[in-house]
Amino acid sequence: MLLIPLLGSPLLAAALSWLVRPYRRWVGIASASLSVATFVIAILLARRCLDGAAIVLGPMEFLRADSLSAVFALLVAGGACVSTVFGRSYLDRERSDGRLGEDRLRRFHALTNVFIFTMLLAVTAHNVGIMWVAVEATTIATAFLIGLERSEGAIEASWKYILIGSIGIALAFVGTVLGYFDFVARVGPTDGALNWSVLVRVADRLDPDIMRLSFVFVLIGYGTKAGLAPMHTWLPDAHSEAPAPISAMMSGALLPVALYAVLRWKAVTDACVGDGFTDHMLMIIGALSVAVAAALLVRQAHYKRMLAYSSVEHVGLACLGFGFGPAGLPAALLHLLSHAAAKSTVFLLSGEILHRYRTTRVSGVSGLLKTMPLAGGLFLAGILGLLGLPPFGLFLSEFLLIRAGFAAGYPRLTGFVLLMVLLIFISLLGHVSRMLYGSPPEAIHRGDLPAARYVPIALSLAILVILGLVIPGPLASLLRSAVEVVYG
Repeated sequence: MLLIPLLGSPLLAAALSWLVRPYRRWVGIASASLSVATFVIAILLARRCLDGAAIVLGPMEFLRADSLSAVFALLVAGGACVSTVFGRSYLDRERSDGRLGEDRLRRFHALTNVFIFTMLLAVTAHNVGIMWVAVEATTIATAFLIGLERSEGAIEASWKYILIGSIGIALAFVGTVLGYFDFVARVGPTDGALNWSVLVRVADRLDPDIMRLSFVFVLIGYGTKAGLAPMHTWLPDAHSEAPAPISAMMSGALLPVALYAVLRWKAVTDACVGDGFTDHMLMIIGALSVAVAAALLVRQAHYKRMLAYSSVEHVGLACLGFGFGPAGLPAALLHLLSHAAAKSTVFLLSGEILHRYRTTRVSGVSGLLKTMPLAGGLFLAGILGLLGLPPFGLFLSEFLLIRAGFAAGYPRLTGFVLLMVLLIFISLLGHVSRMLYGSPPEAIHRGDLPAARYVPIALSLAILVILGLVIPGPLASLLRSAVEVVYG
């Protein structure tokens, strides 16, 4: 029964936000509280799936959560929890400044919770068609959120996101249809023909050439949604214009949800043609994404776009891990969890920086540690985490990824990726140093929010540190079970 409250909590929050008129401040508090409840339910779900068990709902298994689903549900619910709880301060300030009226605030809360619901539905749907619909629904919800402030840049970014995202999801639909019709032609009409478990069970009876073609469409289609290069062009515009809580969830949760869909199709394709084909495809697109991110981060003038290109790098690294086989998959999943914690932190704090300095340009921000000592220190910690320095979780996950790459027999590719990561490290550290140090503009107000407001950020960073020091036993068991889901 955990699946009902998991999906029901964000739906309830969305209904409250939309129906309560005029807007009341308690609606935002209720939304944040229900987001915390969703995270707790996701933790309970993960505990139920530790031993490889699956939770199903309905006679046709309309919803089904296994250990792989549980990993991504934790990722989505955790990112949403931090973003909505800390986002209350952001929204209250935007409201007091007159930048967001009551109608927009109500729309923000309603659409944000619909966004959370669609992501959770995507990772718990047992049916490939329902999963496709859920991923498409995330596009609709987030498009309106990106253009919430109705500025010229926000509206342009929103339309660009809709256009490119819709093309990507259409390609994923083509891949889904190819797989389905091949199933019907070779296996015949079957109950649950679009269910994951059924597709994997009969994959050896499907046409290998059609499944290869299907996976190419799926990888490009969902890869567009994940921000993989060269389909990433919507991502920097959308992230730079969206409200900070939405940028945090899009980067930390939405991009991995699209990779989840790729992983599910990888399991089906591997059962049909072996894992060599999908592994090579994932390694190529992963390495390309890291290289493109490195090139674009060298001379980046806007700090929110800088964080967006960092997301391209990290989803690329995750794809590499998917391609490195059973040893790389748990490292990639750990990397996505750590990235969600780090990226939620820095994107939320970028909203504080934008509010104080009124610019997204790196050159327009200086003396951040003097202007906002607490926020600046937390921002620095989040950036160091993204750079993969110890004792943060991304250091451990990147170490495991590199080790898996060498162990899988790809020393040249792994060495190339290491070189790109080093270039990103130097570039990102240089940009952030200019923001943190120096003399702040005289007109800039000094001071932080009350320390209690930063508790969600601090907890997120604490999780990031824990993941860098040790992989907790239950999480390690969950990751091992997730590998068995993909590789059998």
